[in-house]
Amino acid sequence: MNRRHLSSLASLSFALTLLAPLALRAQAPAPAPAPPDFSKVEIKTTKLADNFYMLEGQGGQIGVLPGPDGVFMVDSQFAPLSEKIAAAIKQISNQPIKFMVNTHVHGDHTGGDENFGKMGVTIMARPQLRERLEHPSPGANGQPGVPMPAAGLPKVTYDAPMTLYMNGEEIHLIPAPKAHTDGDIAVFFPDDNVLAAPGFVSNDGWPVIDWWTGGWTGGMLDGFDRLLEVADANTRIVPANGPPMTRAELKAQQAMYTTVFGRIHDLLTKALGTDEVLAAKPTAEYDAKFGDPKQFVTLAFQSTWGHLRDAYDTRLRNIA
Repeated sequence: MNRRHLSSLASLSFALTLLAPLALRAQAPAPAPAPPDFSKVEIKTTKLADNFYMLEGQGGQIGVLPGPDGVFMVDSQFAPLSEKIAAAIKQISNQPIKFMVNTHVHGDHTGGDENFGKMGVTIMARPQLRERLEHPSPGANGQPGVPMPAAGLPKVTYDAPMTLYMNGEEIHLIPAPKAHTDGDIAVFFPDDNVLAAPGFVSNDGWPVIDWWTGGWTGGMLDGFDRLLEVADANTRIVPANGPPMTRAELKAQQAMYTTVFGRIHDLLTKALGTDEVLAAKPTAEYDAKFGDPKQFVTLAFQSTWGHLRDAYDTRLRNIA
């Protein structure tokens, strides 16, 4: 079953889920895990192309494009690592960091934004991401979220594909609406043939489909389409987490998610609840490679239910 079927069967899904009010128990976001000891984190630099580098530390991968116009950076990881990250970039280039783009809102990708903003870096992101940084959702314990200080907020926002010209190269910003979150962006560097992917692409386990910030299964599959449109057989794909990938590996992931999401949707149309969906083991043949699927399946089920519920409510409002 593909993402088009996910939407085309919305009416059937709701007719069934409305008959089973316990099909989905709304849950608050899971509590954040205990923070790591950042003092022990080391930043590893890997050269992926003649003029492109990947930094690994704690959290999402960082992309670096150096050159005479300054450094263009993808994501910032956690705030306690900013000095280490800046020092690692200094080993690549003596030029200042000029621009940074956030691929999505989660703290392992935006946590250092305030620090880099204070260094004079211009932060770029989609408007949905800026809104969520400025007005964060409450935490799992119900406490208000902590807004990003002004220095860390994106100064440039865009919600359509954009091309930048820097260091003699093109940089393509590719929105992927409502996939991992509602503010995802991929960044393609065609001269280096490197693609920095947002959070729905993971190469070290199941990704999080954050439906609390607008993500859902159908948007995730559409996001894979957008990445596959620009990648070729030689493209180095930098996932949100894990080692670089090839286009063939990205395509295989999309096929896997299409299969799994189709199964989850079929279970949803039978008015089953989260526990029953988990018991059906829709990811069984992939678990040995990707690990415990409980969180992934739960969020995939809930995001599909929530998206179709919202679509159903919109149609009722339009009729009225």
